[in-house]
Amino acid sequence: MKEFYRLPTLEVARRLLGARLVRQLPEGTLAGRIVEPEPYLQFDPACHGVRRMPDGDLCHRRTARNDAMFGPPGHAYVYFTYGYYYMLNVVTAPEGVPEAVLIRAVQPLEGVEIMARHRSLPVSPALTNGPGKLTIAFAIDRALDHHDLELSPLQIFPGDPLPDECIIATPRIGITKATDRLWRFYEQGNPWVSRLKS
Repeated sequence: MKEFYRLPTLEVARRLLGARLVRQLPEGTLAGRIVEPEPYLQFDPACHGVRRMPDGDLCHRRTARNDAMFGPPGHAYVYFTYGYYYMLNVVTAPEGVPEAVLIRAVQPLEGVEIMARHRSLPVSPALTNGPGKLTIAFAIDRALDHHDLELSPLQIFPGDPLPDECIIATPRIGITKATDRLWRFYEQGNPWVSRLKS
């Protein structure tokens, strides 16, 4: 599976559609099907791993917050944002290259009642149809930053690839740079997607 994460990041993102995200907790096992990934590439102005120099060029920027992004592919990069939410990313590309795929939404498959308790909500797409929502539902926080996603308690298992005609590509959400790139992918017609149009 490690070789999978060394593929071009855009390809990894598309192939993560349909993969299973599995979280082991003392209260039970949670599982969901990834229905919306969003990649970030090196020298992408919206990527956490770069900064713009005075001359306008982009260069790598490694910090305590984004350190996992420069680490081995197939590991988790978890960061905190908006003063409330954690975001789960899958590190891609060779070590030292800051690229990752944000997991934006999952369709619950197992442990849905536990997810609902974590979110204090009834079972509905609102449980996990956003990157901050799914991390609450799955009890994912910075303790899982750098975690190897082939190992418990947080794992990703490959699924059946979706045919191209079932994949929608739109601009990424919640960013102000590189908004023209159609790098947000989601499964057509899936109600657990964070936003069906953008």
